[in-house]
Amino acid sequence: MAKETVRILGIDTSLRSTGVGIIEARGSEMRAIAYGRIRNKPSEPHSLCLENIYKSISDLIETHSPDCAAIEGAFFAKNAKTAMLLGQARGAAITACAVQELAITEHAPRSVKSSVVGTGTATKEQVGKMVMRLLNLKEPPQEDAADALAIAICHYHQLSLPAEMRTKKI
Repeated sequence: MAKETVRILGIDTSLRSTGVGIIEARGSEMRAIAYGRIRNKPSEPHSLCLENIYKSISDLIETHSPDCAAIEGAFFAKNAKTAMLLGQARGAAITACAVQELAITEHAPRSVKSSVVGTGTATKEQVGKMVMRLLNLKEPPQEDAADALAIAICHYHQLSLPAEMRTKKI
């Protein structure tokens, strides 16, 4: 594992409930700095939802100064409209990181589950329980926040790999 302390922002995007989590890690020790979700009401226009995601992530970056960010990779949705909305939310999150010159890496959902639980077919409940254990949390985080923390944990595990084996930045 990396010898220096690193702070990682994990992002699990969705138009209505984007999960965010920041961890700080050094060696085998990891702790949650902040986590939660960015909520948007179903009645809000998409443009306002995207603005809220962008501003909320920008504020998190300014407040907690992460060293890098990680986002869940796109999945193949059966519904084209759902895929487009997810892509727009991801774009708002990625732009918030890019504007503040924060390097961002994408991790496939199966890789995140495998890194945190040990199997790429883990359930959301299993991911949440392992996130609690790995970060020594007293209460389970909300599902979207747990996913974001899991993405950050996965990214930290990737940092111990040789550069040619790491997931590429986006």
